[in-house]
Amino acid sequence: MLYWLYQITSINILQYITVRAGIAFFVSFCITLFLVPKFVKWAKSKNAHQPIYDLAPKSHQEKSHTPTMGGLVFLFSTIFASVLCVKLDNIFALGGILSITLFGLIGIKDDISKIVGSSNQAGLSKRAKIVLQTIAGFVIALLLFYNSSLGSELYIPFYKNSLGNLGLFAIAFWMLVMISASNAVNLTDGLDGLATVPSIFSMLTLSAFVYISGHAILSTYLLLPKISGVGEVVIIAAALVGALTAFLWYNCYPAEVFMGDSGSLSLGAFIAYMAIISKNELLLILIGFVFVLETLSVILQVGSFKTRKKRIFYMAPIHHHFEIKGWAENKIIIRFWIIALMSNLIALMEIKLR
Repeated sequence: MLYWLYQITSINILQYITVRAGIAFFVSFCITLFLVPKFVKWAKSKNAHQPIYDLAPKSHQEKSHTPTMGGLVFLFSTIFASVLCVKLDNIFALGGILSITLFGLIGIKDDISKIVGSSNQAGLSKRAKIVLQTIAGFVIALLLFYNSSLGSELYIPFYKNSLGNLGLFAIAFWMLVMISASNAVNLTDGLDGLATVPSIFSMLTLSAFVYISGHAILSTYLLLPKISGVGEVVIIAAALVGALTAFLWYNCYPAEVFMGDSGSLSLGAFIAYMAIISKNELLLILIGFVFVLETLSVILQVGSFKTRKKRIFYMAPIHHHFEIKGWAENKIIIRFWIIALMSNLIALMEIKLR
């Protein structure tokens, strides 16, 4: 809408992605900061609190009356700010909004089921969640494959040339990336603010890649894939970072509200979407290293127990392992934030080391 305003009024600064990204950041930040306390008050009045998993560490039982579904607030703020600031005829921007919306709806359904059933086990079954995520990922992958200039080349980190064209296999590959990232962020969202800050770091890193890829001169100079129009997604990322920054004010330890699956599933999906459109699907392993670490801990734990009847960790995901070992919750959170920061700084080096 702001871009259309530029076309009508010729207010020159509104044509720039960086300006509209800045506006989107502050709009979503202010809306989220204003709405979260009202949402918390409403959620408490409706007993929309977080059901705690029975096998979770005992300290988590104290959080049983903490409101959940806070993701609704920052998703609303993000979509509102994005619609205000992006070019609505840009296919990449539409895909970004769609990824947030579709995976957010899956999370909302899951959260509502848990709240109504008063149990962490009352949500969507694993099969139902995967089926819905597969459908959402398929829709977005089709949109990118048939309606954008993205192409289906596969790139690996620190190498300037593509490994080849995936063709139709790109659709399945992109679906896998979105489903994996969505569930990885969901697994990480087990401590106060643990998933929020690594998500911010991931989107900031990917925003740099997306902006460069959408810039004709910078992409040529830095040998990154040139993808016309992709830079508009930086505005959506800025809106989501702004909303998450405001949400962290209430979500940091001790949390006044949890994001729930409505927030974590959509965050992971959008991070994956940014990696896909910037051709960084494999670099996402480093960008989202904390999410990968959490997911691997679950895979190793389940695999070890099924094959050897022995556990590797006291509990998985791995943040619970450190809780049971006696680490203070805020210490685990901050140390994981540091790991996320370092892995993203290394990932950013890939821009030049090609």
